[in-house]
Amino acid sequence: MKRALLTGAASFAALLAAPAMAQSVAITHARLVIGDGSAPIENGTVLVQGGKVVAAGASVPVPAGIKTIDAGGKWVTPGLVVAVTDLGLVDVGAVEDSNDSDADKSPFSAALDISAAINPNDLPIEVSRAGGVTRAAVAPLGTNSIFGGQGAIIDLGADPDAVTVPRAFQYVELGETGARRAGGSRAATYALLFNALSEAKELTLTPAGPRRDDVLLTRRDAVALGPVVSGKQPLYVHVERASDIRMVLGLKREFPLLNLVIVGAAEGWMVAPELAKSGVPVLATPLTDLPNSFEQLGSTQSNVGRMKAAGVKVSLGDFGDQPRYAPQYAGNLVALTKLPGASGLTWGQAFAAISSGPAEALGMGDRFGSLRPGRAGDVVIWDGDPLEVSSGVTRVFIDGVEQPLSNHQTRLRDRYATPAEGALPKAYEW
Repeated sequence: MKRALLTGAASFAALLAAPAMAQSVAITHARLVIGDGSAPIENGTVLVQGGKVVAAGASVPVPAGIKTIDAGGKWVTPGLVVAVTDLGLVDVGAVEDSNDSDADKSPFSAALDISAAINPNDLPIEVSRAGGVTRAAVAPLGTNSIFGGQGAIIDLGADPDAVTVPRAFQYVELGETGARRAGGSRAATYALLFNALSEAKELTLTPAGPRRDDVLLTRRDAVALGPVVSGKQPLYVHVERASDIRMVLGLKREFPLLNLVIVGAAEGWMVAPELAKSGVPVLATPLTDLPNSFEQLGSTQSNVGRMKAAGVKVSLGDFGDQPRYAPQYAGNLVALTKLPGASGLTWGQAFAAISSGPAEALGMGDRFGSLRPGRAGDVVIWDGDPLEVSSGVTRVFIDGVEQPLSNHQTRLRDRYATPAEGALPKAYEW
């Protein structure tokens, strides 16, 4: 649960010490989006109590004494869930001292725990929260290995407790980037990956015993991969090329317990039947429609739509430092349904691709990502269709607590939109 938000200059210290609190609130007369792929519900109500969604639908009774917000027909949705981002790691990307996303000089790789570097006061977190993002999966680190460390799941609430799940998954970079890190060829990448998983498997069988003489991983890295080979920690694999995707799916022949999630998948449509049969979730890069590299020669903006039509568990991911653009990318997929020959998503499918879909890929679908009963009280009110670029966020709740929407960008906007004498730098004064 989130801490209660206070106002006033003297309240910041009190905020840090305040007990966990959540509001009971009902939002009525909404164009309600559950986030599970279904169509919006007209004149809907969502009821949040104790930080959790109690009910959401067209005929939800509101208990007496509950704070009620009349949405007046506005869109009300679950908070956005973005997967594979650097939120909390980067404040100013060009300033090395404020950028914790690169660890290429570290002797460790798989053992690196990203949650230790998360800054809940990161400015991009404020900006993303104001864009309706309430949960995120943070990964990877740039290392000198194919392993990018153990990612974390965070919430974007305005309090010090950002990390929801530390060491939530392991991230591995294959394809062209992985080949460069492994020695210059995909053959080296695959050999390195198989060897690393084998070393981890051996160490889980004899955790206190001596290791063989030809190990390549530090003990700490091998221990970190133990939960991966046992299936307890998901393995996020970044690949784009169709042949690389097939290779990844084949990993389960050697390591049957692997809990795989594929990230990127620019050529996923070319292997859609295999992906659908495997049941492996895909977090597709939202806008890869040009052959920017040799592993993306088969790129098409219809990639997600084609995979969805084939039965692949596909959502949007890999947003880097701009997760607030998730609704725009999802809206593009809706627009594709109107173009002859293109493949896109319905409105409900598109919104699920940035809410419940990523949550399920993260293994958190029972905790957040939709307005189903029992999920976190993450609710966003919009002033228009969330998937239209002209729409904006008016209110955000995380775990039932209303969040501030002010951030560095809004403060700059307000400062320069209505300048007052002495409020601007000298160069801007008349």
